[in-house]
Amino acid sequence: MIQLAYIRENKQDVIARLAVKNMDATHDIEEIYTLDIEKRRIQTELEMLLAEQNALAKQIGELFKSGKKAEAEDLRNRSTAIKETCKSLEEKQTELEEQIKAILIRLPNLPSPQVPAGKTAEDNEVFLLDEHFMPKLDDAALPHWELATKYDIIDFELGNKIAGAGFPVYKGMGAKLQRALINFFLDNAGRAGYTEVQPPILINEDSGFGTGQLPDKEGQMYHVGLDNLYLIPTAEVPVTNIFRDTIVKAEDLPIKCTAYTPCFRREAGSYGAHVRGLNRLHQFDKVEIVQIAHPDHSYEILNDMRTYVTGLLKLLELPYRVLKLCGGDMSFASALTYDMEVWSGAQKRWLEVSSVSNFESFQANRLKLRYREGNAKPVLAHTLNGSALALPRIVAALLENNQEKDGIRIPAVLIPYTGFDKIK
Repeated sequence: MIQLAYIRENKQDVIARLAVKNMDATHDIEEIYTLDIEKRRIQTELEMLLAEQNALAKQIGELFKSGKKAEAEDLRNRSTAIKETCKSLEEKQTELEEQIKAILIRLPNLPSPQVPAGKTAEDNEVFLLDEHFMPKLDDAALPHWELATKYDIIDFELGNKIAGAGFPVYKGMGAKLQRALINFFLDNAGRAGYTEVQPPILINEDSGFGTGQLPDKEGQMYHVGLDNLYLIPTAEVPVTNIFRDTIVKAEDLPIKCTAYTPCFRREAGSYGAHVRGLNRLHQFDKVEIVQIAHPDHSYEILNDMRTYVTGLLKLLELPYRVLKLCGGDMSFASALTYDMEVWSGAQKRWLEVSSVSNFESFQANRLKLRYREGNAKPVLAHTLNGSALALPRIVAALLENNQEKDGIRIPAVLIPYTGFDKIK
């Protein structure tokens, strides 16, 4: 949530920056600005009336002591009237605060000045390209969904029978490859200084609000109506909410966490050839990295997280590219996002496998997540997160890019985890 104080002092800048996300926020910002002026006017009036009431209380006491009961009663009547006025003003102030919040929670985060202009994914900026491991496949190369059937490692039809489309069943070497990747990613995150946590995969509304999924993305999440809980779309949500309503010590920053969870997304409206096989699922595995950072260092940390993720892709011997997302392709809560994509050899297309984002203070403001330096007043922290990594498209690229006549080669770094060097 954008800080009200920032809007108050930078109204035109907020409008201009939200325009980079292709949003005309003029009306909303002007309304917030007007409501805030009225709220502060009421606050000033309240303070004056309360000061008068305090002074009257002192005078009333003195008049009663001196036996001037009639004059004391007159002042007491005035004090009662002030009390009723204050009550009315406080109710109006609360109403204004609720109106301001209702608008604020609809507004996306301000994009960083580094964000390129653009409306769609076609306008994203190619930030980095590494084609060192580009596969050389012949025209007979199979897409991963055919390889999965050929080697009996992923059963899409069985998943459809059990749950529906988008819920595959991993079998044999396919299941072991999944487990190998999860452990590989977690071990690397641990070596990079991230503390592993195992969070719930169900969240309440407060958690969804804190990281910006609610009220923006409720249609994309699975809702458990009886208990009013949501299946998580990413481990970012429960892990970041560990620090909701918390004041951390400045010297403890950055705080680094990692978690493996299954993730659940309805992907409503997704259809077409590009969602076939593992390209887009309703349930998938992912290892997430989250950092709580000092505002002065969050962009340096974002760069470090991006480098860490691309390092994993190099270890897996996958060709990749890094995109800096344009304003129109960014998420609701992000200030700056880098997407990592790997080349899918048989499909001949790039597949997104990670997003690394800096949310600045947007999530922290909703979470009431602050840090304190010494005895100073607490200040909002910055939050960051990234996929390190999401498994389905990694598996798709590994299967397609490493297919050989006698099986599918396993990258060297994964062999200690899989226990085999080839899927046959």
